[in-house]
Amino acid sequence: MSYEERDAYGMYVNRGHKGPGPELMGADTLIGDHVHNARDEHLGEIKEIMIDMRSGKIAYAVMSHGGVFSIGEKLFAVPWEALLLDTVNKRFTLNVDKERIENAPGFDTDNWPNMADTTWAQSIHSYYGTTPREY
Repeated sequence: MSYEERDAYGMYVNRGHKGPGPELMGADTLIGDHVHNARDEHLGEIKEIMIDMRSGKIAYAVMSHGGVFSIGEKLFAVPWEALLLDTVNKRFTLNVDKERIENAPGFDTDNWPNMADTTWAQSIHSYYGTTPREY
């Protein structure tokens, strides 16, 4: 399901002027979006968006990969800077190979990492080739 299909408030209806997308998007409409790579391989689905409450900026998207109906799925914190909104296909693009996601540092719903830990954050940004923001 794409963000247009989850648009309960009609934010993305084209009314002939610039509206909320794609420069500004509602978080609720992005949760559930698919993530593909440049080879059009399905990598996962956005499950949550994590906001740094000190800066007010999005820090990570929590993406799921694998599993069936959430059973056996692995979760990944993907730096927001690593994702690109694909407005044509109504999904996100993450420029990594599928094998890299399968081997990425992840977690399950019972063992969330301490996302405020700077050492953990540095390792995640390093893995995805992004630079942590200065706060």
